[in-house]
Amino acid sequence: MSGPKEYLVISGSLRESSRSRILAEYLKQCYETQQVTSAFLDLRVTDLPLCDGDSAYSHPNVAQCAELIAGARVIIAATPVYNFDANAALKNLIELTGDSWENKVVGFLCAAGGSSSYMSVMGLANSLMLDFRCLIIPRFVYATRSDFNEDKSLKDEVKTRIAQLAQASLAIKNAV
Repeated sequence: MSGPKEYLVISGSLRESSRSRILAEYLKQCYETQQVTSAFLDLRVTDLPLCDGDSAYSHPNVAQCAELIAGARVIIAATPVYNFDANAALKNLIELTGDSWENKVVGFLCAAGGSSSYMSVMGLANSLMLDFRCLIIPRFVYATRSDFNEDKSLKDEVKTRIAQLAQASLAIKNAV
């Protein structure tokens, strides 16, 4: 976990061979190409308790994550799609860090098994808009297995879409 930056990329997957993490890492490269520094929060290596509405908030990693989120202006969350929704680890992070999401610009990178759940992040996006007055970037990346090569590298078309999301986040960052 790196220190607070204006841009924060969150990898929400807990899986070792995560396709959503590949998307997040490529976005970070896009930012670096634009000479934009960003922090990277990887939930696979950040031990967080389950939100219990009580003692979980006092966990030291919760405070560190809340500080990263509060310090960012733009947050791009990379998540696998499970059961037509963003994964539970990302939602748990949001529950634990609540108000630190206030007035952020938020975008999404989604990795899913098939094309049927392309609207899967809308419930989470609506919650962020209504609960924390986040501005959701209307361009998000939804990638399926077919967007990856045999070696798990990204195909050029999805790289282009990630670069477009990076550009959109740069253009909209001062909107809130």
